[in-house]
Amino acid sequence: MVASFSSPLRCCGALVVLLAGAALSGCAGMSETVAPAFADPGKYELYDCKQLEPERKALAARTAELQRLMDKAETGAGGAVVAELAYRNDYIAVRGQAQLAEDAWRRNRCRETPPNAAPPASTPQPPVIKPAPKR
Repeated sequence: MVASFSSPLRCCGALVVLLAGAALSGCAGMSETVAPAFADPGKYELYDCKQLEPERKALAARTAELQRLMDKAETGAGGAVVAELAYRNDYIAVRGQAQLAEDAWRRNRCRETPPNAAPPASTPQPPVIKPAPKR
């Protein structure tokens, strides 16, 4: 009697896991189109290029950090569920902000600041003219 009860229970458990996996994989594919909905569309409207450049770099770094955390979480048991629950919403929001910052960057026709390869050369000093000695 016990054996017949555990078999349907296992089937239901397996079905729940499969359905949860399908639902979560649907969310992952949807994140690219939904990302801007999780960010304030007017946030970068008044930013100039000097403000947008560090913001874009910070958002790219945060996106990469969240991606690493999700990848790391997925290596453990039940990791896909943990990654989705712990990091996916934040990841989607940051991606939305990054997309809006990129749109503002293009709209303002901004260009990357070239990195300083060498320290700035000192400005040449004008020659010092000494007064003639008095006789």
